[in-house]
Amino acid sequence: MRRPIGLLLAVAVLTTVAVVAIVARSRPDDSFGKGKAAPTLSGTTLEGQPFDLASLRGHPVVINFWASWCIPCQQEMPLLATKVAAHAGSGLAVVGVLSSDTVENGLAFEKKYGATWTSVFDPDEALIRAYRVLGRPQSFFVDRNGILQSIQIGYLTDADFERQFALIAGGS
Repeated sequence: MRRPIGLLLAVAVLTTVAVVAIVARSRPDDSFGKGKAAPTLSGTTLEGQPFDLASLRGHPVVINFWASWCIPCQQEMPLLATKVAAHAGSGLAVVGVLSSDTVENGLAFEKKYGATWTSVFDPDEALIRAYRVLGRPQSFFVDRNGILQSIQIGYLTDADFERQFALIAGGS
């Protein structure tokens, strides 16, 4: 009689441990989101140079995830080029992140649409996972202190950009 009870108790304990582990893994990570430090973003640019987001501390930064095959990205890229020029005096920096694409396609795309900023290649989509990107384009507005202030899912309109840029432009 004791053996079946012991076996049932062992199964119950193992089941409880498994459920606790699953729940712990499925809880949201509180280290990411608005008001938190932007995740590390480092890698190799499309031109083959090393890049680290930390080098832009002190600047308002827009991180834009894109791909050359992305139709909304084709609509958004000229707007970003215009905004970089319009806000040059503020120290605005745009950082592109290219994934699910080739470096060659990315370079041609940047040339076609007038992108003058750095783009990092994300071949294994580690940056996409770190930033929890849902689709392309998606932009992250980071203030001068490296704090994420706003997230735009989908392409930016002029009004979207200006509203969110205002959140990161102040201070120095």
